[in-house]
Amino acid sequence: MNKIKFAVIGCGHIGKRHAEMIIRNEESELVALVDIKPKDSLNIQSYDVPFFNSIEDLLASHIMQEIDVVNIATPNGYHAEHAMLSLEAKKHVVIEKPMALNKQDAEKVIFKALNVHKHVFAVMQNRYSPPSVWIKDMIDSERLGKIFMVQLNCYWNRDDRYYKADSWHGKADLDGGTLYTQFSHFIDLMYWLFGDVENIVSRFTNFNHAHLTEFKEDSGIINFDFVNGGIGCINFSTSIWDRNLESSMTIIGEKGSVKIGGQYMDKVEVCNVKDYEMPELPPTNPGNDYGAYKGSAANHHYIIDNVVNVLKNRATITTNALEGLKVVDIIERMYK
Repeated sequence: MNKIKFAVIGCGHIGKRHAEMIIRNEESELVALVDIKPKDSLNIQSYDVPFFNSIEDLLASHIMQEIDVVNIATPNGYHAEHAMLSLEAKKHVVIEKPMALNKQDAEKVIFKALNVHKHVFAVMQNRYSPPSVWIKDMIDSERLGKIFMVQLNCYWNRDDRYYKADSWHGKADLDGGTLYTQFSHFIDLMYWLFGDVENIVSRFTNFNHAHLTEFKEDSGIINFDFVNGGIGCINFSTSIWDRNLESSMTIIGEKGSVKIGGQYMDKVEVCNVKDYEMPELPPTNPGNDYGAYKGSAANHHYIIDNVVNVLKNRATITTNALEGLKVVDIIERMYK
């Protein structure tokens, strides 16, 4: 069996999750890891593969001849740059969210991929959670009828346990802002379900992160119209005390109302829909565990499965580069 061979750039929590899911997939193989930190400080001793301290060192090595896919799990501000270098080496790329920190850089990545005939996979793993799959079917089948209103609430804790002085978190050029790092998964879900937005009106404030981050917002209220009809809003904050409170989406439609809630949009809380009962869904995978705080669903095995299936001509990309670009575009317009 010809295995798909991967290199992972960035060996933080998410990079290690990529590596682990590659190893667990019978049709994939991990062949290299890259991080600027010393190997013995990264807790990656269990991965018996060559290690490099820069993407340039990897690109210059003979191992590049073996690699099919480069997974990019570096800080946000490096995503587009590392994708461009990998594509120039004629490798497929898997890019952690966000694809870039501005629309122009995301467009450059797509243009380069087209030129070298390689795939770009945008990581948006929350699409695989059972409530997400269920509500996508509800919207596509028009069971709710015309969509009137959508409210997205994201209330998380990110305090000095997260924004540490020696971390890229909170840096304007590497993090990009709360919508990019914390809540782009949920903006992606909203776009996936309801399409593009227009007539955006944003109001931001900073309650208690002025000493922790270089960007100016930790909370906001954003109102908009959906291009396909209906109105929506996003209410978000990372000023929640001690622990995450809620990630939820409330949908008001012509034929019913639905709320997907919980800390990570992991359960159907309300299903009041004409001629339809509350669904019985399998449990959602728990959020990524960072110790003092939690993140989005640990669904990265689905990402690796999709990459393997696409490269073996058995499937299409779950979240393609144009969708990754669109999420960046929406966030950029919300900030502007």
